[in-house]
Amino acid sequence: MVISKKLNQKDLIEKKIEFKSNLHLNLMLGEQSKNLFRLQDFLNVDLNIFGNIVCVHGNKEKVKKTVILLNKVYESILNNDGKNEYYELSDFLMELKMLDDSKLVIKNNNDQLILKTWKKSIVPKSLGQKKYLNALNESDLVFGLGPAGTGKSYLAVAKGVEMMKKGEIDKIILSRPAVEAGENLGFLPGDMKEKVDPYLRPIYDALYEMMPYDRVEKKIQNGEIEIAPVAFMRGRTFQNSCIIIDEAQNTTPVQMKMILTRIGKGSKMIVNGDLSQTDIPKGMESGLSKAVKTLFGIDLIKVIELTEKDVIRHPIVTEIIKAYGKN
Repeated sequence: MVISKKLNQKDLIEKKIEFKSNLHLNLMLGEQSKNLFRLQDFLNVDLNIFGNIVCVHGNKEKVKKTVILLNKVYESILNNDGKNEYYELSDFLMELKMLDDSKLVIKNNNDQLILKTWKKSIVPKSLGQKKYLNALNESDLVFGLGPAGTGKSYLAVAKGVEMMKKGEIDKIILSRPAVEAGENLGFLPGDMKEKVDPYLRPIYDALYEMMPYDRVEKKIQNGEIEIAPVAFMRGRTFQNSCIIIDEAQNTTPVQMKMILTRIGKGSKMIVNGDLSQTDIPKGMESGLSKAVKTLFGIDLIKVIELTEKDVIRHPIVTEIIKAYGKN
């Protein structure tokens, strides 16, 4: 609930936001309310707390933006299904960037895109992520293009886990090219899982964030979650599955065609990659690049491009990607 009253000075207003949950309010404000003081300086407004009410005072436009930002962050915390972690200033900056880019107004929870997994709910944190998630919901073949840190793999895993939780699929297939920077699987120690595991570590980390550890291990053992290099997909058809191909920029055109023809009935395939970071031999075209060009314009297939604006790591990563992009 927001209460607004005009003050005597021109263009200055005060708004009061009442938050129902003190717990979630405290998580938003940070440890010892440190975010309150940082946001005051960053947004150039005065912020005061009275119980579960936050008072925002300052320039009309800045107050309006601050109210939208606080409401949006609070909703994100509510949607996180009880993961009691303090919000950091970088989280606020990401939400603020999304507001600035889109000039969004706050929406109700029902209008938000939410992926519900066993351990947490996940919402997109940028406009690009929102488009990507829309595509995952609408299409059975989605290409996600963009630099590291834009959340491609994380959201793909979240979509697969949600589909499994709802009973919409029987299996999650995780795959990626196994040859990178001159390494060949045959020279690596261990069985197939042990050979591929290091390459898929980020996807494993995402799985453990979204599912209890014992559930992940059990589903791997009984084959409901399958990890395999791209080469081992040949000759197979995946029915009622979510197939996630990571680092697809390192596939050859022949491999990519083989991958794309593995989709069976009731399945969804998500192909992610960064065309600016290919490890395939010089002079060879990336299978991902050729696939995107070949399949462009087909209605049933979605291609979503994420940029440095969608990076959700430390803000400095965005600047690094922009700097390298100029060279």
